[in-house]
Parts: sequence; C-alpha cells; structure tokens
Amino acid sequence: MKSEKKHKVFVEGPVSPSFIAESIEKHNKKFSIGAHSIFLGQVRNDKHGEQEVAAIEYTSYREMAEEKFHEIREDAFKKFPLICMHIYHSLGVVKAGEISLMVFTSSVHRKDAMDACEEIVERIKKEVPVWGKEIFSNENTRWKINN
Repeated sequence: MKSEKKHKVFVEGPVSPSFIAESIEKHNKKFSIGAHSIFLGQVRNDKHGEQEVAAIEYTSYREMAEEKFHEIREDAFKKFPLICMHIYHSLGVVKAGEISLMVFTSSVHRKDAMDACEEIVERIKKEVPVWGKEIFSNENTRWKINN
C-alpha cells in the first residue's frame, strides 16, 4: 500500500494515552490486519549530577521534518507489506513519564509490522530534524512543571 497523502505527524504536548487507545480501537474493523506493532517513546527523568530532568521541550524545523517523515513513511510502505502506519511526534513541553513519540504499524503478519516499526523509529531518530531540550526540576523556567 502506498500512501502518497501527507499525514499530520506533530502534536502539541504529549501523545495522550486516550489518543493511543483510540488509534488502536479504530483498527478493529480492518479484518485483514493480523498484527500491530507499537513503539512509544517516553520522556525519562534522567539525572545529570544534582539535576533531574522534569521535562523535554521539543522543537523542529517543521517543514523539513514533515518532508522527512513523509519520505520515511513512503519508504516503509515500499519495503514492507504494511496495511496501516501512523507516526505522531510531540512538539512543545512533554513531562517525564509522558509519551513524545508513537509509531504504530499494522500488517497481515507480525514480523512485517515489527520490522517496519523498528526501522521507522531508527530512521526518525537519525534523520528527522527534531530536537529536545532538557528542562531540569531545579531550573527556574518559564514553564510550570508539576510532577
């Protein structure tokens, strides 16, 4: 399946658990799907010395990133026998414990869905111009971070 259509990838803030659940549920009427693979990237509260990450602020060169996401998507549809694919990436502030990246692939067989999902995630991390700035819990910032 070739998509050609450019899909909306960026979401403001975190990818919510309810959005993830709704995305999965929408596929229960697609009877040719035998497998889904889902990658969820979550913000960690890494420690750097005395500092602890409270959130990450994601920014992007949006136009270039959207083109790269589209290219990755089209390449995956050419390489793997996918039925569906969804990619969502956060922009803005995402607190520790929240989801910032969702890659969701569907195919007839599990190996195709899993292999495609893994390759897409690796390409996103290497190729897409999205940057994350760590916000530390002890920083006095313009964002209010409630943990």
